[in-house]
Amino acid sequence: MDHLLNTYARLPVAFTHGRGVWLWDEEGRVYLDALAGIAVNGLGHGHPHLVRAIADQAGQLIHTSNVYRVLRQEQLAERLCRIAGMDGVFFCNSGAEANEAAIKLARLYGHQRGIELPTLIVMEKAWHGRTIATLSATGSRKAQAGFEPLVSGFVRVPYNDLEAVAAVAERNSNVVAVLLEPIQGEGGIHVADHAYQQGLKRLCEERQWLYMVDEVQTGIGRTGDWFATQQAGVSPDVLILAKGLGSGVPIGACLARGKAAEVFKPGNHGTTFGGGPLVCAAALATLEIMESEGLLANARERGEQLRAGLETALASVAGVVAIRGQGLMVGIELDRPCGALVTLALEKGLLINVTSDKVIRLLPPLIITKAEIERLLSDLIPLVRQFLEGA
Repeated sequence: MDHLLNTYARLPVAFTHGRGVWLWDEEGRVYLDALAGIAVNGLGHGHPHLVRAIADQAGQLIHTSNVYRVLRQEQLAERLCRIAGMDGVFFCNSGAEANEAAIKLARLYGHQRGIELPTLIVMEKAWHGRTIATLSATGSRKAQAGFEPLVSGFVRVPYNDLEAVAAVAERNSNVVAVLLEPIQGEGGIHVADHAYQQGLKRLCEERQWLYMVDEVQTGIGRTGDWFATQQAGVSPDVLILAKGLGSGVPIGACLARGKAAEVFKPGNHGTTFGGGPLVCAAALATLEIMESEGLLANARERGEQLRAGLETALASVAGVVAIRGQGLMVGIELDRPCGALVTLALEKGLLINVTSDKVIRLLPPLIITKAEIERLLSDLIPLVRQFLEGA
């Protein structure tokens, strides 16, 4: 670690291999992974179909660049657009890059309509990435501090507040798009009301804005449907994906439909590595496995089991503020900072995360079983109780 830049407060463990929801460290100790690489490893670790797809593609072709057609990319684009009801997709390497593409698309859309200073409405506590533009869209002063000057062109409003968005519409004629997370992951597992999402979509249609949804963390089955927006019955103009799409192989995607799909022209945007054969083979395998193994239904059922278990054991415990989430994206908000629980859980062989200082974030692999949820609950609940009683 001596030659790594000091950008992470790493936990004192290194993993050597995994199988399903389980990981093993250098000492041979086993851990239940309830974080899935922060919503990335939806298929868990070492899924044989995924491993085989990656190995086979690596033996054939890894990279050619977007100067040429990429057959796997075309296959993945068709599959994703069919699932999402979108018309086109731009592939990149991460969620931040996918959000960056969406921001550029919205600005170009505005300029094409004659708006000189295109503005996006973004939300308090939002998280869209760490590039300068996506950091500017992000609602975390802690993450932004020291990186000023930030990029202009964003107006921030409270989450789940349609009237605040409508008020901006009345006084700002430069707005071209709304950018929303249907569930704020880094912001503390806050869920957008369905009526709020539907109202935003209507407002965007009335004002000719683009309705852009960041599903980097919620997409690809995490909430029990392919996309969280489907639960609200809303079709975005722009859909942003990453994390679970490649099951650990880095890939991001910015999907567009209707007028949004007509904005980019050759030369407007691009990437060297995005949408290469290897990552697209991994993403195609991910989608196939999710369908063949019924992982959307499993995420719903196991998510209900997890929330019910937590609510039964913790809802009345002093210090527990709320239990929130959808599918296998669950947050337990406490009344005090609880970062220490991450290390305490690690010592017990459980991998969790704390976000927004006070929210325990659970993002287990979508393959998790009923028995493994029970194990997660039996490990975590005593830790939370002990932490609150001893704090």
